[in-house]
Amino acid sequence: MFVRTESLPQARQQHMTVRVHTPIGSAVVLWRGDPREADGQHLIEWTVDADINWGQNTRPAAATEPELRQEGDRVIMRGRLHLTDDGAAYLQMGHWSVLFDLASPIPSSMDESWAEISIGTKSVALYPYRT
Repeated sequence: MFVRTESLPQARQQHMTVRVHTPIGSAVVLWRGDPREADGQHLIEWTVDADINWGQNTRPAAATEPELRQEGDRVIMRGRLHLTDDGAAYLQMGHWSVLFDLASPIPSSMDESWAEISIGTKSVALYPYRT
């Protein structure tokens, strides 16, 4: 997916952060590419270093449209949740998906339902994709 990123002032942070702008919203996340290339248009891959924990950081969504937003130090992702046969899940957010591991079981009735996942900013990263 192509996104626009803008680097943010780095005040004694271990990892570089950027504000990512997508067609469904924006959020502050970690940048895992060359710091000199943090500003601009990029084809990226999302990684989340946090598991889905049903009822804690994941819940059914009230709205039925994809969204990416920032709430304090949390990144909120909303999309269709898909359960996989190998015990993982992915969230389909518009034209892209984000893969998650499960920390707790998800009700099977939630497969292909709208869900919202709240993840700490420091657990969400972008990797520029090189073709």
